[in-house]
Amino acid sequence: MKAELRRIISETACIDVAVETLSDTDDLYAAGLSSFGTLRVMLAIEDALSVQIPEALITFELFRSIDSLANALAPLVQEKSLAHRQYAAASR
Repeated sequence: MKAELRRIISETACIDVAVETLSDTDDLYAAGLSSFGTLRVMLAIEDALSVQIPEALITFELFRSIDSLANALAPLVQEKSLAHRQYAAASR
């Protein structure tokens, strides 16, 4: 998932440094992430991962780093995957 997040950030965030130079824990805001960039990243994540980020999760801290995004999104992606598998099994 972190590779996908890096791709999304690279394509949408408009930060001041190359994503490849950032560690998973580097502060994305210190790297130039703006409120507009945050919105672009959020929408791209929702589209790419086919998830909807709950309003309660949408905080400054969520977008702080690649790690914070991955940690918060992992349960959403797992939930989507489980729901998909359950739907597929029920359809048989």
